[in-house]
Amino acid sequence: MTTLLLAVLAGALIGLSLGALGGGGSILAVPVLVYALGQSPAQATTGSLVVVGLTALIGAIASYRAGNVLLARGVTFGVVALGGAAAGAKGAAHVAEPVLLASFAALMLLVGGVMAVRQLRPGTGEPTPNARLDDPIITFSPTFACACPRALKVLVTATVVGLLTGFLGVGGGFLVVPALVLALALPMEFAVGTSLVVIAMTSSMALVVRAGSVTQPDWGVVVALTVASVAAGIAGARVADRADTTKLSAAFTVLVLAVAVYTAARALPALF
Repeated sequence: MTTLLLAVLAGALIGLSLGALGGGGSILAVPVLVYALGQSPAQATTGSLVVVGLTALIGAIASYRAGNVLLARGVTFGVVALGGAAAGAKGAAHVAEPVLLASFAALMLLVGGVMAVRQLRPGTGEPTPNARLDDPIITFSPTFACACPRALKVLVTATVVGLLTGFLGVGGGFLVVPALVLALALPMEFAVGTSLVVIAMTSSMALVVRAGSVTQPDWGVVVALTVASVAAGIAGARVADRADTTKLSAAFTVLVLAVAVYTAARALPALF
């Protein structure tokens, strides 16, 4: 009963951050599953994919109805990312658990650092697209034409996104949004909604690959965490309309960095 209560409370925190800040909360799922809910790193990275994937899917549907999703471009980017997601998921099954946690701690420190820089220097890390929204990357009619530098950029960024999702069980919205801005030249208002399509696709692929290759998590705990996250995400979206999101984002940045330091302190000694 205590474990389920912790799962609900943790899910509420993750969902609120996702709903209020538009991303980032899912990166807390793995540390929560390991240190608060007693799952192994392998179990946690698998369970996290459920939390990430379902939350992203529901968010994508809501964003699509609001007109903030470019579905064709999101699906295209997601399809390219599927190979990376599958490779990352397979690779995670052959990596020692201390390495998984240490990698996750490093990722959290990177994310927290980027968030902190954006807090201190508004506008940093938000590149301006240099191509029109309707510019195609590859065309076959009336003649074949390829914007090959952009095509390469899509291939590289989508593969990296997929690898991170499959290997560490994270959604990577903090990475997908700027990747869509850079690779597909999407305006920010479309990049946020479209990123949820990509996250839902890559999380699903990684979960399918992991299904028979790693120790399965406690699904009761994962379901409780997911339901609480989705419900709180809806509430968080309403909070965002009334609260000072700058202060919320600053508080969340501090939380991410604190969890990253704690995760690193627990994981690094096990490597040596």
